[in-house]
Amino acid sequence: MDIRLKKNVLGLLVAILISCPPVSQVMAQSSLESSMTRGKLIYRNECMICHAGNGEGLVRAFPPLANSDYFEDDISKAVEAISNGLEGEIVVNNETYYGLMDPIKLSNQELADVLNYIRNSWGGKATELTANDIEKMR
Repeated sequence: MDIRLKKNVLGLLVAILISCPPVSQVMAQSSLESSMTRGKLIYRNECMICHAGNGEGLVRAFPPLANSDYFEDDISKAVEAISNGLEGEIVVNNETYYGLMDPIKLSNQELADVLNYIRNSWGGKATELTANDIEKMR
């Protein structure tokens, strides 16, 4: 192989390696993305009918999940509401809602997945929840 070609190939390899994110970052993104993909399916089956496809809910009936302070303040409240249901008054984004939400039977992993989808969709950015995190909150 010509020396110039070797230098060009070596330079190209160095440029590629420098431009690649660390493996841990790629794996974390892949893990969150996988969780969100699974969570989206759960959301469509369990949540969308009330909270809408865009997570905005229905005025005075069903609170928004998109950009919701309910999910930012204390995620364990959301874990409790989904796991055990919710009845009565709830304040979300300074709006009061009255209603009933039946409990949804989800495994720890399924609950982590749907919460990862909700918290990281519609402009949201949140750390990844795991099945272990959910187990500790239940």
